Amino acid sequence: MQKIVGLTGDEAVAYAAKQSSVDVVAAYPITPQTVIVEQFAQYVANGEVHTEFVCVESEHSALSACIGASLTGARVFTATASQGLALMHEMLYIASSLRCPIVMAVANRALSAPINIYADHSDMMGSRDSGWIQVYAEDAQEAYDWTLQAFDIAEKDNVMLPVSVNLDGFTISHSMEGISVLEDDAARKFLPPRPISYIVDPDRPITIGAGNNPEYYFEFKRQQEDALRRSSKAVLETARKFGAISGRKYGVLDTYGLEDADVAMVGLGSCMGTVIEAARRLRKKGAKVGAIKLWLYRPFPERELLRTLEGLKSLVVLDRSCSFGAPNGALCSDILSTLYSTNLKLKISNVIYGLGGRDMTVPMIEAIYRRALRQKKQPLKRDVRFVGVRE
Repeated sequence: MQKIVGLTGDEAVAYAAKQSSVDVVAAYPITPQTVIVEQFAQYVANGEVHTEFVCVESEHSALSACIGASLTGARVFTATASQGLALMHEMLYIASSLRCPIVMAVANRALSAPINIYADHSDMMGSRDSGWIQVYAEDAQEAYDWTLQAFDIAEKDNVMLPVSVNLDGFTISHSMEGISVLEDDAARKFLPPRPISYIVDPDRPITIGAGNNPEYYFEFKRQQEDALRRSSKAVLETARKFGAISGRKYGVLDTYGLEDADVAMVGLGSCMGTVIEAARRLRKKGAKVGAIKLWLYRPFPERELLRTLEGLKSLVVLDRSCSFGAPNGALCSDILSTLYSTNLKLKISNVIYGLGGRDMTVPMIEAIYRRALRQKKQPLKRDVRFVGVRE
């Protein structure tokens, strides 16, 4: 059984965290994430959850507290954005290397300076190699669904890694939708109490995070990489289990119109709904275009992505962040690396869009598709464009 509730993206994440029987939340407010922890604090104050809410003096302290709580066996949640995530940066690596299955919502927001409170992906892309599993939501419904799934993924015994659930600031965080939510009993059945393997316990002392010399450090990092690679399978397992109770299909990616497409567009987050609408309109006019929405960004879904690219002539990669001084944006670089050892000869173009919350409209996307259709037979060359910016 499910019910429809009007919630913003932030409220939907808080509601999912409430249904996840979280033991500890440590957080510091920052726009556009603040509503998540405000709403959860209200649940605590009302007695709707039995959660220890830790008010801290900074985001660095928030994640530090989360790490300590997670190491005692607690189910832990936090949320942040932009400069807050940047302040956490040191602790992101510690959380993943200590194998803490923390779930963190990130209401993606541009990094300063100048100060900007609106959406782009520069915050999480700056931390993309910190060892966290990373998923991106297109809308508030997906933000709710992925938050529930994130705990199940993170806490699997063969994973034990933190997960960030990314939702575009304001576009998702502050936009209200009718969200189909599970009944509390169904959520508890989907997500039973956290299984505990190794915890900090004075009665059974273990060493965690001690100094490590060259003789052993490398092995720890290799184990992290192996666990992150395994988590791709865990995402699929959790998606199947969640689909059985929700009726909603998830995985590592989703596609539209690829059955006969010559040109496709791939990206992350809220823009993909607009991309699919533009593709739908063009297909009605006979254009062979499609779309690929990545739900999972880390670990990068190489095998699944390659299967979707077969038969395409051209691929447009959307990056909502700028990798300053690099040949391409972060997502495009990952895709080019994935294609390097294959026989797929796609024309790849990279579009940098939406920095600081700037809109990417259906007409703009249609124009990008048309350009790609015109150029699909031209020789391969570096093609990076900034779309929607005043020159």
